[in-house]
Amino acid sequence: MNDIIAAARPAFRPSHPGAVLSLDVLPALGLSVKTAADSLGVSRQMLHRVLAERASVTPEMAVRLGKLCGNGPRVWLAMQQAHDLWEAERRLAPEIERIPTMHAN
Repeated sequence: MNDIIAAARPAFRPSHPGAVLSLDVLPALGLSVKTAADSLGVSRQMLHRVLAERASVTPEMAVRLGKLCGNGPRVWLAMQQAHDLWEAERRLAPEIERIPTMHAN
């Protein structure tokens, strides 16, 4: 299996997996939101929240998306993690600067 390795600190905000689904995946598969939600076994509202970037891709959703798209869950979780980490690093930057880095003797 090939793992996707993200850059240590990407300069640009990584795409939310919902944006990738909305702009690339669903159109390429020719799926409406209703059809995709039905195929995934989730509500349209839940899928809409992910597509609108108001909800994160959970491990459960990643398993469903990975099966639907044929690329496995790890790619979806990696996208979500890269997005969340980028956001957290910027949001917490002033607080994190005050935390010392410890080294073992």
